[in-house]
Amino acid sequence: MTRALSTLPVISSGSLARSPQPVLTAFGGLLLRPWEGGDAPGFLSAYRDDEIRRWHTRRPLSETQVQEWFDAYRQDWQRETGGHWAVTRDSGEVLGRIALRGLDFDDGTANVAYWVLPAARGAGVASGALATLTAWALHEIGFHRLELDHSTRNAASCRVAIKAGYLLEGTKRSAAVHEDGRHDMHLHARVLGDEPDGL
Repeated sequence: MTRALSTLPVISSGSLARSPQPVLTAFGGLLLRPWEGGDAPGFLSAYRDDEIRRWHTRRPLSETQVQEWFDAYRQDWQRETGGHWAVTRDSGEVLGRIALRGLDFDDGTANVAYWVLPAARGAGVASGALATLTAWALHEIGFHRLELDHSTRNAASCRVAIKAGYLLEGTKRSAAVHEDGRHDMHLHARVLGDEPDGL
């Protein structure tokens, strides 16, 4: 069903789907690229890491299911509902994941999510990938506001968000279910025109 709007959409329909999902180059030899079939074993093993499991309740159970997720990721791009990237080095080694979800072209908003493998933590991988995806989404695609949220107990994710210029806007009380119960969630956002410190 087509909605009747009193304002024009911030982003035109077709802005993503008319082109292949891009490979984005980030500082320090990082690349953000679409997921490939050969990434399935590493993707599955990531969800066996205690920290990733702690903050992500939706997890693949087999490589077959991972491939189904990858298929869904490609459909998200074609439907303009999301974009999902592997965070890699020039060598092709997968270091993490970053995604743009909940795309709203009418209002020009979207949500960001990410995780990083243990060996890549503390090296600026997450914040570098987040800064790169943010710049692309705001300045090349035309989003006006990007949001991310994380458990108030996830201090590492909070540091990543702040380093990438996502201001802490508040706390959503009892907003998400984790394995150990409901968590309050910090809400961060970047708005077009914000200038992050230190980037």
